[in-house]
Amino acid sequence: MQSVISAIIALGALIFIHELGHFIFAKWFGVGVDKFSLGFGPKIIGKKLGETEYLLSAFPLGGYVKMVGEGEDAELTEEDKARSFAAKPPLQRIVIVAAGPLFNLLFAYLIFIIVYMVGVPAATTKIGEVVKDKPAARAGVQAKDMVTAINGKVVNRWEELSSTIIEGKGQPVELQVQREGKTLTFHITPEKRTAKNLLGDTVTTPVLGIVSAGEIVIDHFGPIDAFTKGSAQTWNVIKITVLSLVKLVERAIPLDTIGGPIMIVKMAGQQAAEGSASFLAFVALLSVNLGILNLLPVPILDGGHLFFYLWEIVFRKPVSPKAREIAQQIGLVLLISLMVLAFYNDIARYFIGQNQ
Repeated sequence: MQSVISAIIALGALIFIHELGHFIFAKWFGVGVDKFSLGFGPKIIGKKLGETEYLLSAFPLGGYVKMVGEGEDAELTEEDKARSFAAKPPLQRIVIVAAGPLFNLLFAYLIFIIVYMVGVPAATTKIGEVVKDKPAARAGVQAKDMVTAINGKVVNRWEELSSTIIEGKGQPVELQVQREGKTLTFHITPEKRTAKNLLGDTVTTPVLGIVSAGEIVIDHFGPIDAFTKGSAQTWNVIKITVLSLVKLVERAIPLDTIGGPIMIVKMAGQQAAEGSASFLAFVALLSVNLGILNLLPVPILDGGHLFFYLWEIVFRKPVSPKAREIAQQIGLVLLISLMVLAFYNDIARYFIGQNQ
C-alpha cells in the first residue's frame, strides 16, 4: 500500500506540473481553457471555476488541458475563435506546448536543489573489503582502513576517492590511511578493469581493488552550493536520459530494461522507505524522463506537435489535416506498443521471474 500511495503522489505531482505548464501559458496568450484534468477517462470529481472545469479522472497515468476549439464539432463564435488555440500564431502555440515538458525539467531542477539543502547520503572513505591479489591488497591496505588523502589531497567521501582514481587514468597514486590511530602511506599502481556501464558501453577504468564499507553520513549544503550541485545533477540526469534513449534505439541497452507502472510503483515504495531525500530524488528522475520523452518528435506527444508547428513556420503553411491524421495514428501505434512492452517487462520481471 505504501508503494501505491507513493507512486500516486509522485505521478500526480509530475502530471500536475506538466499540465500546469500548458495551462499557464495558454492563459498567458489569451487561449480559453475548458478543462484541466489530472488523469484520463471518467470524471471522479470536478469543480468549475470561471470558464475552466478542474477534474480528477479515473486513470492516473496522464492528464490533459482542453483548450477552446479542441475536439469540438460545433461552430465556434467569433469570440471563441479568437480565443482558440488554433487561432494563435505558431510561436505562441510552440511555447504553450513546450511549457509542459519544460516545467517538468524545471521541477526536477528545483527538487534537486531542495534535496541538496535537506541533505544527501554519502559514503565515507572507510574501506570494507580489500580484494585479494589486487593492487591495494599487494600494497598492504587492509579492511577497516580509513582513507584520509590521495595524492596529497584530503578526501572524506568515497565519491571523491573514486573520481580521483579514475581521473588519474592509471597513474600511480599515493594513498594515505588511518589505521588504529596511525597514519600509513601506500604507493599503488592501479590496474585496468574492463566492463560494460549502464549505457551498454564497454569502458576501461583504473581500480585499486578496494570496496566501500558503506558507512553513510548525511551531507547538507547551503543555498549557493545546493544551486550549483542541483544544476550539475539536473544536467547529468538529462544527458543520461537522452543517451539512454539513443542506446535503446541502437539496442546497446536491451528493451527488457524498459519499465512500466508496476516498476514505478515498486521503486516509489522503495525510495520512500529510504527517506524523503531518496524519494524526492526519484521524483526528480521521473520528472526529467517525462519531460524528455514528451519532447521526442513523435506524433501524439508534445514533441510531435512542436514538429508540426515548426514545419508551419519553415514552410509558411500548416501540415495538411490528412498528413497530421496519419502521423498521429502512427504515433498512437508506437505509444501503445511501448506501453505493451513496458507492461510485459513488468509482468516478466515481477511475476513470471519470481515464480521460476
